[in-house]
Amino acid sequence: MSSNVDNGAELHERRETRDKCRKKPNILYVFADQWRRQAVGFRNEDPVITPHIDAFAAESLVFDHAVSCTPICSPHRAALMTGTYPQTNGVYTNCKLGADVALREDAIGIGDVLKREGYRTGYIGKWHLDLPEQNVSEQPISGARDWDAYTPPGPKRHGFDEWYSYGTYDEHLTPHYWRDTPEMIQADQWSVEHETDRAIEFLQQRSGQEEPFALFVSWNPPHSPFDLVPDRYKRLYDHIPLRWRPNVKADGLAAHTGEPFADGMDNLERYMRDYCAAVTGIDEQFGRLMQSLQELGMEQNTLVVLSSDHGELMGSHGLMAKHSWHEESIGIPCVMRWPGRIGAGHTSLLFNSVDIMPTLLGLAGLGVPQTVEGSDYSPAVLGLEPVSDEPAFISAFPGRKDVIEQFAAQGLDNKRFGWRGVRTRRYTYVVHRGYSAVDPGFCLRLLYDLEQDPYQLNPLTLQRASQHPVAHELEEKLRGWLSSLNDLFEL
Repeated sequence: MSSNVDNGAELHERRETRDKCRKKPNILYVFADQWRRQAVGFRNEDPVITPHIDAFAAESLVFDHAVSCTPICSPHRAALMTGTYPQTNGVYTNCKLGADVALREDAIGIGDVLKREGYRTGYIGKWHLDLPEQNVSEQPISGARDWDAYTPPGPKRHGFDEWYSYGTYDEHLTPHYWRDTPEMIQADQWSVEHETDRAIEFLQQRSGQEEPFALFVSWNPPHSPFDLVPDRYKRLYDHIPLRWRPNVKADGLAAHTGEPFADGMDNLERYMRDYCAAVTGIDEQFGRLMQSLQELGMEQNTLVVLSSDHGELMGSHGLMAKHSWHEESIGIPCVMRWPGRIGAGHTSLLFNSVDIMPTLLGLAGLGVPQTVEGSDYSPAVLGLEPVSDEPAFISAFPGRKDVIEQFAAQGLDNKRFGWRGVRTRRYTYVVHRGYSAVDPGFCLRLLYDLEQDPYQLNPLTLQRASQHPVAHELEEKLRGWLSSLNDLFEL
């Protein structure tokens, strides 16, 4: 349980202190793509060098059980922005070429709320919530290709005023962006460093201003391609011995879809070194952001959150990428600092993607829209209430275009398949109905005891949830969750 949770007179005193703080905090929300919870130095799991993040964590609240509700890019981002699950917001897979998936213009996002409440809002980096332009035009005038998109000013930006962004584009060393016109801005600089430069400019422009700001900075690395990281960070890992998780299987390495991805330890070692190098690069750029906040005198009244959208399996269970229910996929780093308001320490709160928006609004003293499905955990974060033991609900859907077509050809809805699960502090319970329409009767039930089996090597496989009391209890919770979201997945 978090060390910042007290009760009695201390709770009353903290409530009074919070009520007296009339000035709304600035919000700086920084998140990387495909950065797993284990890949940070202070956890002593992956062999990463992150001195700035480690120092930040030492004076912040660290969420030991933060998870991505649907561990791929667009679904997490939609949940982060709206506080709703993919079953509700419709972003159940990536916004990609050939898929009619995008965040609806009428969805109420955190940027919409913050702008309405007087915040100056900004978004820098990867957006990945708009329909790829080539889905509607073969030659977009913006130059966007494949999954990429220029999002013009208006409702699709969901309340963000300052805009320096792109849809999705993985050339990390030669990124591009758009502001308020279709004219593409190209940069010959590592994307994380370039976006940090723009973020520091935003902070400088807000210095001394009365209105609070909310800036979201979305870094693409350590997302693949892993090798697209500056050599100065790669050299740090040339001779560092790698620590492998006990569940890593290098032979027959596969992507989460089951397709061949890579094989052999040599490839995996190269990926891991480059992945760690990218995280060290992120650490340095995050340190620059924190130094700027301090130099500009903004540190005390700025709520800073450092997180990710999902993890990276990196060979665990013989898999690469994400989209699975394993800890390396759903587990994300999450660290919050607000000096004098949020106590330093660790919290065991189950903090899900959908909880981010309402909790940030709660911390800012703002109302939470009725559309939100996540929970406002700001009282627990501030130490005003005990930490909730509510579980986190997780899910994934078949999302590949050819697989969706395969389901449709058999008269099946792909959104009724994939997997659904419940993550508690001790257990993960998953019901998996597969990613293929070949066997629509497939159903696998798995129960993991994370306390006894932290690497998820020995799940209990069940035909029926009633075979185990914990599985039975969690399946009932799962059933209620599916019902509340009108999810047609069959247990």
